[in-house]
Amino acid sequence: MSINLEKGQRISLEKDGGGILQKVVVGLGWDVADGGPDIDCDASAILCGSNGKITDKKDIVFYNNKNHPSGSVYSTGDNLTGEGEGDDEQLIVDLAKVPAKYEKIVFVVTIYEASKRKQDFGQINNAFIRIVDGGTSKEIMKYSLSEKYPGKTAMIFGELYRKDGGWKFTAIGQATEDGAISEMASRFM
Repeated sequence: MSINLEKGQRISLEKDGGGILQKVVVGLGWDVADGGPDIDCDASAILCGSNGKITDKKDIVFYNNKNHPSGSVYSTGDNLTGEGEGDDEQLIVDLAKVPAKYEKIVFVVTIYEASKRKQDFGQINNAFIRIVDGGTSKEIMKYSLSEKYPGKTAMIFGELYRKDGGWKFTAIGQATEDGAISEMASRFM
């Protein structure tokens, strides 16, 4: 049974009946508001150490760096429009392979060329992040943005983090004015 989270809520990632999940699919989706132009949102994962910072640019998994060197996180590709049902972009996380030096994985979305195209999250509907058990394809949780964010061009959706030998997820929903993944990533350097 999937749980719908609200901003700030946390959930422990365990299998039905207990146990630690090995692999999760982090799906992100969005729709363009009211017949507007296509919006190219880009989902990224930022792997951070215990200090909340990245140690290398390779710790950012996105459309130009689809695979983390550890093999623990990879992107399935780049959806340029947000059209269609379900997930528009997915990041796969093999929790068992995430090196111990990484304490959290932050999931962010930036709008490609937002300033040039004059686009922002105020033009997006139905934005969400969800986590699916990679073994059973069963949705564990979903967090849908309930607000519009005009003028904001990026979003910190949520994060997976280690706690007591397992993994937890926090729904963050923090909109920013970062114009590109490089700007967003600088927050974690």
